Amino acid sequence: MNLEQSLAIAIVFVWLGMVLAISFLETPLKFRAPGVDVPTGLGIGRLVFRALNTVEVVLALALVAVLVTDRPDATTAVTAGVTVAILAIQVVLVRPRLTRRTNLVLAGNDVPRSYAHHAYIALEVAKVLGLLATGIVLMS
Repeated sequence: MNLEQSLAIAIVFVWLGMVLAISFLETPLKFRAPGVDVPTGLGIGRLVFRALNTVEVVLALALVAVLVTDRPDATTAVTAGVTVAILAIQVVLVRPRLTRRTNLVLAGNDVPRSYAHHAYIALEVAKVLGLLATGIVLMS
């Protein structure tokens, strides 16, 4: 294993850990905390996911840079590429819709249920699987 592979593995598993901790642990628990109503939870969530997505973009760019210098095999390139594409879809297409809805809720508007949230969760699950697959392929 060379330096680039070691860096790529570290990047993938740090990224995976962040997504698991925030999306699948912090987010569901936040709404169970005493005194956290929906507007407060949404406000916190918006800040947390903006920060998470910013760090994810940095990690994705770092992963791509490391992999480009190492010239990965096709399987690694595909698993990493799909994972980065999932992040791009979340950040460019889904999160703006969620932000607009959150803004309306925080302004006191009664808004219909959004399926964008379900899409984001499905993409989070796919991203976790992509990161896991990429990490496993890199270690093999």
